[in-house]
Amino acid sequence: MRLLRGLHNIPSDFGGCVATIGNFDGLHLGHQNILQSLRDVADRLQMPTLVMLFEPQPREFFAPESAPARLANLREKLQDLAAHGVDYVLCLPFNQALRSMSADAFINDILLAALDIRHLIVGDDFRFGCDRSGDYSALVAAGELHGFGVQDTPTFEYDEERVSSTRVRRELVANNLPRVAQLLGRDYRMSGRVAWGRQLGRTIGTPTANVMIHREQLPLHGVYAVHVTHEESGEHYLAVANVGVKPTVAGVPEPSLEVHLLGFSGNLYQQHLTVEFQHKIRDEQKFADLTALKNAIENDKNAARHFFAARSNSFRF
Repeated sequence: MRLLRGLHNIPSDFGGCVATIGNFDGLHLGHQNILQSLRDVADRLQMPTLVMLFEPQPREFFAPESAPARLANLREKLQDLAAHGVDYVLCLPFNQALRSMSADAFINDILLAALDIRHLIVGDDFRFGCDRSGDYSALVAAGELHGFGVQDTPTFEYDEERVSSTRVRRELVANNLPRVAQLLGRDYRMSGRVAWGRQLGRTIGTPTANVMIHREQLPLHGVYAVHVTHEESGEHYLAVANVGVKPTVAGVPEPSLEVHLLGFSGNLYQQHLTVEFQHKIRDEQKFADLTALKNAIENDKNAARHFFAARSNSFRF
């Protein structure tokens, strides 16, 4: 898969594509259904597939204080799209210039001139252009005029309810991890590079990897039994993770993911970990002192060991 950051990075010999546009946050079953339709049309037309997305996401641009927590950061999103066979991702900066672009300019300058679009798949509620002036019917009309196909995406349901990123977030808040896995087709995960932290875990006997998750808000909080994959080596580990804002330690609260690999000793700095959430042990808490925190962490590790031991047949690596 090739990432194109901005229109200026589209190759001069780009020969057209079959495209879709959206946030693709979490790449749930509904998104996967769209990508399958994209591949089907691309195979028929013998054209590459392209996903257009925006950074920041539009709601983050217009109302950052009320934008929903991301299920996936950009790196995770790109990994998911690559795993599903997408050929190109065009990532456009959502800024004042793009926000002010008219619907006609979006069609003429981006879809036609830059991408030479041959077929477009979007939801029938898709809006684009300044003040959301462009809609599905405008795309259909442009397609008839310029010779590209336009296809809508029917609602994809699971258990008689629409699959959406909003629904996945709701299930995460409700701690319904099995249902989340059903909606995503996999366990919910976060990933990132291990960076230097405050080294507090080492002082209380539980060294942790501080995983950089690049999120302003978190879709889940608490202490979890998790699977960890070391991306560079492919090795797997059972672990305990705390995802939240480190309430016990003084400082400016910030979203964080700290992971303790059970039975592991070694250097993980600057390496990448993927963390899959299996079971919530408890909510994040603020403790009176480091002794209370240490005792709670020992209880967390024991709870994770018991969880994994009870499901040993499922967790053999």
